[in-house]
Amino acid sequence: MDYKQIVADAVSSVVDGKVSTNDIYAKIEKPKTSANGDLSFPAFILSKELHKSPQVIAQEIVDNINGESFEKVVAAGPYVNFFLDKGKVSHQVIETVLTEEEHFGDNHQGEDRVVTIDMSSPNIAKPMSMGHLRSTVIGNSIAKILTKNGYKPIKDNHLGDWGTQFGKLITAYLKWGSEEDVKRDPIHYLVQYYIRFHKEDEIHPEYDEEAREWFKKLEDGDPEAVHLWKWFREVSLEAFNRTYKKLGVEFDTYNGESFYNEKLQDVVDTLKKDGLLEKSQGASVVDLSDENLNPALILKTDGASLYVTRDIATAIYRDETYHPVMNLYVVGSEQTYYFKQLKAVLKKMGLDSAAGLHHIPFGLITVNGKKLSTRHGNIVLLNEVLDESVKMAKQQIVEKNPDLKDKDRVAEEVGVGAIVFGDLKNSRIDSIDFNLQEQLKFEGETGPYVQYAHARAQSILRKAKSDYINSDNYALTNEDAWEVIKLIQAFPEIVKRANAEFEPSVVAKYSLKLAKAFNKYYAHTKILVEDDELNARLALVKSVSIILKESLRLLGVKAPNEM
Repeated sequence: MDYKQIVADAVSSVVDGKVSTNDIYAKIEKPKTSANGDLSFPAFILSKELHKSPQVIAQEIVDNINGESFEKVVAAGPYVNFFLDKGKVSHQVIETVLTEEEHFGDNHQGEDRVVTIDMSSPNIAKPMSMGHLRSTVIGNSIAKILTKNGYKPIKDNHLGDWGTQFGKLITAYLKWGSEEDVKRDPIHYLVQYYIRFHKEDEIHPEYDEEAREWFKKLEDGDPEAVHLWKWFREVSLEAFNRTYKKLGVEFDTYNGESFYNEKLQDVVDTLKKDGLLEKSQGASVVDLSDENLNPALILKTDGASLYVTRDIATAIYRDETYHPVMNLYVVGSEQTYYFKQLKAVLKKMGLDSAAGLHHIPFGLITVNGKKLSTRHGNIVLLNEVLDESVKMAKQQIVEKNPDLKDKDRVAEEVGVGAIVFGDLKNSRIDSIDFNLQEQLKFEGETGPYVQYAHARAQSILRKAKSDYINSDNYALTNEDAWEVIKLIQAFPEIVKRANAEFEPSVVAKYSLKLAKAFNKYYAHTKILVEDDELNARLALVKSVSIILKESLRLLGVKAPNEM
C-alpha cells in the first residue's frame, strides 16, 4: 500500500533508470490541494540528467507512463500530478485496516531492541504539580509509539529521592514539623515545611549550613536522617501512585537517585582510573573543553555527590542491566546544556549506549501565565486538576446525554483524556499555558472532539443492520470519503514519523485531521441508506473508529464508545 513507491516505480520505468528509484521516491510530494492530484513529482530534478526542460520531461512522463494504478496522470508545468484510482485504493486500504485492526501501522523497525525512558521523576516529599504533567504524559506516549515501531521501552521513574533538598526538608521538619500533621496529610505538610524553609533562610542564612550538614549525615547513613528520609519517601510514593493511576501511566522501575548512592564511589574510581577526574578549586571535575563545554562537576569540595554523579551511575547500571540501543531523558528544555555535558562524560568513559543518549526536551507549562514553583509556593496540584476536569466533563455529559449509562467512567475517560490530549497536541518544545475550559470543549482542537468522533462512528455501527465485514467490495469514490481514505492510508507513516521525532503531537494532530475529515463525510453522506455502497460506507466508518481509537491509545487517552 505504498503508493509513493508505485509512483516512483512508474516514473523510473519511463526515465529508463537514469535516476535511481530511491531518489525519485524521496522527491515525491503531496499536493497542497486535491485538485492537483494525490501525489506529485517535480520533473526539474531530472533536467540535468536528461538535458531537457522540466516541462518537456513532465509531458514525456505523462505520455509514456503505465497508468493502471491511476485514474489519470497530468502534467502541470514542471510537475507530474498523479490521481490515484479511488475505488481500487479505498478497497485496499479498508480491507487492510479491517484485517489488521489495531495492529494497522505496526512495524518491526525497532527489531525488539530496548530503549530506556527516564520520565516523570517527581521529587519525594513534594506534591505532583501541573509541572510534572509534561514529562509524564510525553514519556508515556513515546513509550507507546516506540512499541508500535517494534522497540521494547523500559519506563524508568527516576525519582528525585536524594540530594540537598532532603537536608533542607529534614532541617525544616525538626524545627517546625509535627509527626501528627504529617501522618494526617503528609504531602501538604511536608511541602509547607519546605516552603517555610526557603522563606526563613533569607533571614537565617545559617539554616543552609544546617541543611548541608543533615544531607551529609544522610549520605553517611545517620539513623535519624535515614529514618526520616524513608518515611518521607514512603508517603510520597503512595500519593504519586494515586495520580499515576488516574492518568493510566505505569512504570517498569522506580529506581530513584538513592538506588545509585552505593554505586557513586565506583563512578569516581572509574573516572580516576581512566585519567578523567581533575581537581579544580577543591572540587573534582571532568574537563570537557574539547567538546566546547564547561567542566562537569562530579564532587563538591566537601566530597558530596551531584546530579551528574548519580546520572553517570544510572547510565552505567542501565547499560549493564538492559543493554539499550537508546537512553531517552524526557526532561525540560532548560536542562539541555546539562545533558550535553552528561553525554560528553559518558562518551569519554566509553559507555556503549552513550551515542544513543537523547535528551527529549519540552517547553514550560504555565497556569494563567505564571511559572510553577514549589519553592515559592506557586503550586497547582495535578491531582486536583484531574479531579476538577472529570467533574466538569460529567456536567457536560449529563447536559448532552442524560440517559448515558456509566456516566462516571466516561467522565473519567473524557476529563483525564482532555488534559493529556491538551498537552500532547502541542509540539513538545513549545511552552503552553494551561486552560482547562478550552481543553474540555467538544469542538475545536481538543481530546473530547476526537473522542466524540470515535463515539459517533461507534453509534453508526450499532444502528447498522448490515454485515459490513464480509464484503468483497469496499470501493468508494466520492470526494469526502476519499479525503478520509487518504488520511487512513497515511497512518503507518505517521507512526514512523512520530517515532523518528520522539513527537506525540504528530499523532495528536493527525487524529484531529482524521476526526475533522470523518465529521465532514458524516455531514455530507447518508451512511445508513440501503444501496450497493452501504457495506463499503460502514466499513469506512469501522476503519475510522479503529484508527481514531489506536491514535488516542498511542497518546495515552481512552476512546469511549458512547459519550
